[in-house]
Amino acid sequence: MAARKRTSATTAAGTDTKPSPPQTQETNTQIDPPISPPKKGIILKFCIFFSIPYFYLLYQHYKIEEDLKRSILVNAALSVAGFFVTLRMIPVASRYVLKRGLFGFDINKKGTHEGTVKVPESLGIVVGIVFLVLAILFQYFNFTADSNWLVEYNAALASICFMILLGFVDDVLDVPWRVKLILPSIAALPLLMAYAGNTTIIIPKPLVSYVGQEVLDLGWVYKLYMGLLAVFCTNSINIHAGLNGLEVGQTVVIASAILIHNLMQIGASSDPEYKQAHAFSIYLVQPLLATSLALLSYNWYPSSVFVGDTYTYFAGMTMAVVGILGHYSETLLIFFLPQVLNFLLSLPQLSGYVKCPRHRLPRFNPETGLLTGTRDGTLVNFYLRIFGPKSEKLLCIHLLLVQVDQEG
Repeated sequence: MAARKRTSATTAAGTDTKPSPPQTQETNTQIDPPISPPKKGIILKFCIFFSIPYFYLLYQHYKIEEDLKRSILVNAALSVAGFFVTLRMIPVASRYVLKRGLFGFDINKKGTHEGTVKVPESLGIVVGIVFLVLAILFQYFNFTADSNWLVEYNAALASICFMILLGFVDDVLDVPWRVKLILPSIAALPLLMAYAGNTTIIIPKPLVSYVGQEVLDLGWVYKLYMGLLAVFCTNSINIHAGLNGLEVGQTVVIASAILIHNLMQIGASSDPEYKQAHAFSIYLVQPLLATSLALLSYNWYPSSVFVGDTYTYFAGMTMAVVGILGHYSETLLIFFLPQVLNFLLSLPQLSGYVKCPRHRLPRFNPETGLLTGTRDGTLVNFYLRIFGPKSEKLLCIHLLLVQVDQEG
């Protein structure tokens, strides 16, 4: 989380209007030092931990058709390439955003030397762009011009692209909360207009006698639910934040759970249409996971880049899209249980019933290096109030383990 500070690249401080002397390359290097190298160790450990069960399900446990397996592997190969491209692009983009005054100070390190370092902001734009390129290239390998899924696939990309744009606008203009709630609704319109799936729900058996039928068609009400789901997923990642690595970390955990869920559903089903719906989800989640891991290698504690609202909006919308077009939007909320709890805790402040400060972060003690929970309604503060002060890194790990436990 960052206390954003915008500066002009052409205006000097004070009232002196004399033009500044041209800066040499050496001067630029001194003002904008290179960001810290990526923390590849944490990424390697995660990849080993996750890839074993994932490829076991794909190759051994389930008998998946060769064509479908081939498409998943081609998508995985593109995603791995996207990981390395993102890894190389983030340092380049960091220099540009610093030049334009898009940086922040780490509030959770205030009072220390690390709290005075300019951290480049809005690096989620790199992840979003690489993701879109991968998703567009994948169409060449998997979809034909008359594919029934191509319309929904492009509608999904349109919604995600729209959300990346609006997220970057939010990073630059710092729009108020009431506008942030509207932005995902606008971005979800291409998806909702192209949705051609079922609008029915299965009534639980104890309620069948009251409703009078086992399956209920909700019609436009179901599409309204999908629009609200997009709003929730997008903003839930954005407000469950404030620690180095938390925004990207929770996305990585949820995306991993979605991938495992999709493989299990493909392996357990004999319906080709049902399998394609879950494969569709895999095609978008694999590049999301790969590019997010590259960003996490820079954003993990101590963070050398901030992801910005660009990333949180992009990640939330992508997961909402795969849940809706993968036809498991109800199940998706199970993966978001910590975010649901955080939203409920935040509701009094977000609704204006309780005063809401600009940054609802824990209180940092520079002498001990520990964070203490405040009375603000967030899961981060709630966890600290229950279990006591913790370092930022340890707190982030605990919250991600809570997320992992809920996915299981």
